[in-house]
Amino acid sequence: MADKAREEDAIRAIVERLNNAFKASHSPAEVEAAVAKAHASFTDRPVREFVPVLVERQARSILNDHSADEA
Repeated sequence: MADKAREEDAIRAIVERLNNAFKASHSPAEVEAAVAKAHASFTDRPVREFVPVLVERQARSILNDHSADEA
């Protein structure tokens, strides 16, 4: 249970960081959707220790791709 709570805290922190990093180009809803999409891709992975790092990397990639599409 503690690991799940720690992961959830890390995901919330990622949303906050990415909202700050992408506030000029993406709404908070878009950031949350990117993080949720990235997080969902790791649902069935048994090893959870590095999931937050991987989620942040993947969400940043999603958001950067969307920024490039708008340019």
